Amino acid sequence: MRKVLKLLVYISFFAYLCFLLYLLFFSHYRQSVEGVIAYNLVPFTTIQGYFSTFTGFSLTDQFIGNILAFLPFGFLIVFIIPRSSLMRILIYTFVLSFGIECLQILFRVGAFDVDDLLLNTVGGVIGYVFSLLFQTKKIEVDLEEN
Repeated sequence: MRKVLKLLVYISFFAYLCFLLYLLFFSHYRQSVEGVIAYNLVPFTTIQGYFSTFTGFSLTDQFIGNILAFLPFGFLIVFIIPRSSLMRILIYTFVLSFGIECLQILFRVGAFDVDDLLLNTVGGVIGYVFSLLFQTKKIEVDLEEN
């Protein structure tokens, strides 16, 4: 049973990465910004602009979308790389996000935005916290069964 769960985690992680790459490089939205070279290197500029025109949260807006996009990464990576600490999750998520931002500007399918790095990393950390809660709950259930 344990091998099946591990395989399910790997398949889920692979499917998540494929979906993430599709959204960030090949989706209809990305094709609409194709060819544009834009970047923001000043932290909180985009975030501040978002909240200055805030009308409510949406799953597809930049603020929530960036956090949600990396939440599964933080959740699943803990099961693939055991004993991952908060610092490691920060580093793994930041490196993945940085790589994606660089590729987006290189292939001209998006903008390099330091705020995206921040929000993506926050999403990974939230996913990590959820994985800790999930693991704690799992341990409680296993103890109750015995």
